[in-house]
Amino acid sequence: MDTKQRQKSKHMDMLNGPLAKNILLFSLPLAASSILQQLFNSVDVAVVGRFAGDDALAAVASNSSVTALFINIFVGLTVGANVVIAKYIGQGKKKEIQDVLHTVIAFAILAGLSMMLIGQVIAKPLLELISTPKGVLDLAVCYLRIYFIGIPFLILYNFGAAILRSTGDTRRPMYCLIISGVTNAILNIVLVVGFHLGVAGVAIATAVADAISATIVLVLLCKEEAFIRLHPRKIKIHGRHLAHVLKVGMPAAIQSGVFSISNVCIQTGINSFGDKAVSGSSVGLNFEYFCFFVINAFAQAAVTFTSQNFGARKIARCKKIFKISMLEGMLLTILLSAVFTIWGDFFTGLYTVNATVVSFALVRMHHVMMLEFLTGSYEISGGVLRGLGHSMVPASLTVLGSVCFRILWLYTIFKQHHTFSMLMSVYPVSWILTGTMVLIAYCIITKKEYKQVA
Repeated sequence: MDTKQRQKSKHMDMLNGPLAKNILLFSLPLAASSILQQLFNSVDVAVVGRFAGDDALAAVASNSSVTALFINIFVGLTVGANVVIAKYIGQGKKKEIQDVLHTVIAFAILAGLSMMLIGQVIAKPLLELISTPKGVLDLAVCYLRIYFIGIPFLILYNFGAAILRSTGDTRRPMYCLIISGVTNAILNIVLVVGFHLGVAGVAIATAVADAISATIVLVLLCKEEAFIRLHPRKIKIHGRHLAHVLKVGMPAAIQSGVFSISNVCIQTGINSFGDKAVSGSSVGLNFEYFCFFVINAFAQAAVTFTSQNFGARKIARCKKIFKISMLEGMLLTILLSAVFTIWGDFFTGLYTVNATVVSFALVRMHHVMMLEFLTGSYEISGGVLRGLGHSMVPASLTVLGSVCFRILWLYTIFKQHHTFSMLMSVYPVSWILTGTMVLIAYCIITKKEYKQVA
C-alpha cells in the first residue's frame, strides 16, 4: 500500500511524515482508551461503594491486583502480535500479515476459553492466598468467578485492538471502549442500584461490556482493507508465526505477570492494614492508572513506530522515535499527576465519603503518583527494544529491578517499618532502579543494532 493509499485509509503512515505529530496522534487515543476503560471500571468502584456498602467495595477492591495479573499477561502477549505485524507492514509482506492475523485470533479464542474454565477453579484459593479479609471473601470470590466468564471477550478485544494498532489505528479501538464502557456504566446502575445485585451486578456488567467491545473489534477486522482483513474461515494457528509472536510477546507477558505478582504481594501488605486501607488503596490506584496509561501509550507508540521503521531500515527515524516518545510521554504524565495530586480531596471524594478510606487514598497518591513519570524511563526504552525484536532484555531487567526488589523491600524494610507510607515508597525507588538498568541496556543494544543495519 503506497503513501497516497495510506492517507485515504484509516491507518497511519508511520514510515513518512512528522514523527512528533504522528506519535502524539497515535498515543493520545490509546491513552484515552485506557483512561476511559479505567474510568468505566471506576464506575464499578464508585457505584458499589455508594450503593452496596463498604464490604462490597472491599470485595471488588480485593480483586484489583488479581484481575490485573491476568489482564497484564495477555496484554503482554499482544505486544508480540503488534511487533510482528508492524514489522511485516514495514517490509510490505502482505501474506505474512494475513497468516499472523488469523493465528493470533485463533490463539486468543483458545486462551480465553481456557482461562474462563481455570478461573472458576482457582478463584477462591487465589483470593485466600493474598489474605483477602475473611469478612469479604465470599463476595470477592463471587465477583472473580463471574469476571472470568467474560475473560475470553477481554482477551479477544485486546488482540484485535493490537492488530489495529499495528497499522497505526488507535481511534477505533477507543470508540469500541466508549461504547462498551457506557454500557458497563448503565448496567452497573441498573443491576446494583435497581436490582440490588451488589458485586455480582458489577461483575455481570463488566462481562457484558467486554463481550460488546470484542464483538465490535471483530466486526471491524472483518470489514478491513484486504491486507489486514479477518476472514473467519481462515482462523487457524500457523505454528511458525505463533512461535514468532510468542518469542516477542512471552517475555513481555512474563514481565507483566511477574510484575503483577509483586503487586499481589504488596496487596498482602495493604491487606494487613485492614479493609479501610484496601478500599483507600484501590481508590488511589485508580488515579495512578490514569497517569501510567499516558506513559504506556507512548511506550506502545515506541513499539509500533520502531517496528515498522526498523523493518523498513529507517534508522534515523528509529532514533527520533525514542527521544520524542520519552519527551512527550513524561511531560503529559507530569501534568496529569499534578492535577490529581493538587485536587486529591475532590477526586477521592468522588469514590467514597469515608474519611479513613480517603486518608489512605491520599497517602498512596502523594507517595506514588507525582513520580509516575519515572516509569517512562523503562517503559519507553523497553518499548523501543521490543520494537527491535529484543523483548527478553527489558523484561528480565524490569523483573529484577521492580519485581524482585519490591518483594525484597516487602520482607525487609517494610517488615521493620510497618507503615502504609513505607509500603508505598517501594514504587518510586524501584522505578529509579529499573529505569537506570533498562536505559543502559537501550544504549548498548541500539548502538549494535543500528550499526549492523547501517
